[in-house]
Amino acid sequence: MKKYLLSLIPLVLLSFQPDTPSSAYPNRPTTDLPGELQPTLSQKRVGEYVTQILLHHHYRKVTLDDALSAKIWDAYLKEVDGNKWYLTAADVENFNKYRLQMDEALPSGDLKGAYEVYNLFIKRVHARNQAVAKLLETPFEFSKDESYETDRDKMPWAKSEAELDDIWRKIVKSQALDLKLSGKADTAIVSTLKQRYVNLDKQFLKIKGDYVFQEFMNAFAETIDPHTTYFSPPDASRFKDEMAQSFEGIGATLRSENDMTKIVDVLPGGPALKSGLVHKDDKIVGVAQGDGTAMLDVVGWTTDEVVKKIRGPKGTVVRLNVIPFDAPTGALPKEVRLVRDKIKLEDGVAKKIIVPINSDGKQYRMGVITIPGFYQASDDRAKGDREYNSTTRDVKKFLNELKAEKVDGVVIDLRNNGGGSLDEAINLSGLFIKNGPVVQVRAATGEVDVDEDPDPLVVYDGPLAVLVNRFSASASEIFAAAIQDYKRGLVIGEQTYGKGTVQQLIDLSQFMPKEKESDKAGLLKVTRSKFYRINGSSTQLRGVTPDVELPSAFSAEEYGESSQPTALPWDQIASAQYQTYRDVSEQMLKELRGNYEKRLKSDPDLQKLDADFADFRKAKDNTVISLQFDKRKQERDEAEKKRQAVAKTSSTPAPGLMPEDSIEAKIADGTDLKAALAKLDKDLFLKETNRILADFIMIKK
Repeated sequence: MKKYLLSLIPLVLLSFQPDTPSSAYPNRPTTDLPGELQPTLSQKRVGEYVTQILLHHHYRKVTLDDALSAKIWDAYLKEVDGNKWYLTAADVENFNKYRLQMDEALPSGDLKGAYEVYNLFIKRVHARNQAVAKLLETPFEFSKDESYETDRDKMPWAKSEAELDDIWRKIVKSQALDLKLSGKADTAIVSTLKQRYVNLDKQFLKIKGDYVFQEFMNAFAETIDPHTTYFSPPDASRFKDEMAQSFEGIGATLRSENDMTKIVDVLPGGPALKSGLVHKDDKIVGVAQGDGTAMLDVVGWTTDEVVKKIRGPKGTVVRLNVIPFDAPTGALPKEVRLVRDKIKLEDGVAKKIIVPINSDGKQYRMGVITIPGFYQASDDRAKGDREYNSTTRDVKKFLNELKAEKVDGVVIDLRNNGGGSLDEAINLSGLFIKNGPVVQVRAATGEVDVDEDPDPLVVYDGPLAVLVNRFSASASEIFAAAIQDYKRGLVIGEQTYGKGTVQQLIDLSQFMPKEKESDKAGLLKVTRSKFYRINGSSTQLRGVTPDVELPSAFSAEEYGESSQPTALPWDQIASAQYQTYRDVSEQMLKELRGNYEKRLKSDPDLQKLDADFADFRKAKDNTVISLQFDKRKQERDEAEKKRQAVAKTSSTPAPGLMPEDSIEAKIADGTDLKAALAKLDKDLFLKETNRILADFIMIKK
């Protein structure tokens, strides 16, 4: 079977003097700036190779012409100054001379334009950071009724330095207000902000050419496809560490985004995932070592520096200030305490529980298996170890135990499962079907491979439901789609992410001459194939649409593959040959949807869930925040209340609520059964899924 890589603030008395735009923002370099960054010969060569690979070996065939050149240049400006905080419209206009030259520059390794932009950007950042200290000498007036638009994508480039001055006055004022609302004293606020911008300045002055080159290459790569990425040598080294599964930390992949450190992935087997407190797309704004130490503000730090602070010896404590991915604009960060551990991606992290549920006066016992990721100890397997860790092996054991405990049905919970091993998605599907195809993979050449269930043994043939949400992706979608296409079970929840592409990792050093710099080429992760369901429909962009759709807090336009402007399109190929089961029929689905709609209209919890989601979406859509104390406090309190209401309903499952054994068995070791059931009862998605499965069992009977 083929292997694929699936993989912000000053004295804050309300009687302050009126705000005045600072005139202290010098638009010129200062004497303590380092020399300008210049591209290396190695980078020029790597740029040529990356260009050739993307143009000739990417799944999407593109022509490097003036149209694509303009897109690449615009994307690069967004990479450099995405918030439009430093460059002006005049700067952008001045650089337009390069906008239609990328089709000549990239194939020849010409990096002049990229470095020219970034060198000016660093000078502007340095000047702004110095000016913030002067701005903080003048108190702000928080009784003044004004607001700030936080979504700078909606705004044009500033027409003048004076306009940027006022934007920065509002930025710093907003950050000061955030700190005041969090309870910081006036002097502490000024001190915190001054230090933040001192640190920010230090971090920017440390930037090396590797980072500039990476930003430029990724502007090119992501113009073709959002999952194609270039890793500079430092990031490549970190990526290899993660792939080697041999480091100690919290188990999260990080990257810089608009002066903050964003979590781009939470790894199976790590403290972050196990805690249930840290999620993909959260932003880390502070780090502290151990308990009782001061939180270090890391806004504006490079990813490398933040990683150094977060990593540490196994068993030690690290505390993070995190802004949740679903937090409304202006929300305050929350503190998360994690104990560092050895990260081994193949660690068995699937969990099971038996959940009792009453439906129409009848008691059912449902087995719930939660799978946060598709993992496999491939090295142990290659060595012949029959006891190697894998998702399929763990789930097979759980299924046999659940059958022995005579459960009425089984739920496979794939919420927030971002994928992993393709082999495991295929093998896991095989536990529920006798034989046949599971997924089709179409290469850039057009050749289609059909991957089949390798084992004719059916481990579980009873009532089955697969619970998914917006963040179920890749291998999760393959499994859910197979169960749906075979009509072997129900798919319940939200439309999935829609990540249906396959990436290949290329070590660029293989193309370099055996010279001193040849080991500094980096890695290229490039999209080479697409996944298709056995019915011929791609999982790309559209994902998997559930048989019964539950309310969702997140729209496809905001979260999911379809939110990516350069995502590959959905398409269809010929269906594979397969035989469906008789477990699910259209008439059954019609009846199940009808029963669910009745509950949605009559059940107070479901009605509140739907209303909370609507309020949450409305709050998130509002990107304008008040800079007046009372209004901002009210906005923040209302938005956080809505976010907490949504979080409690469990679009995001809490691993801490999923014990390994049946919930009844927990009475023996002192667990309060009623308390445990009360916690589970708050997970409305799981509760409703079990109700739907109970309806399904009754209909079949």
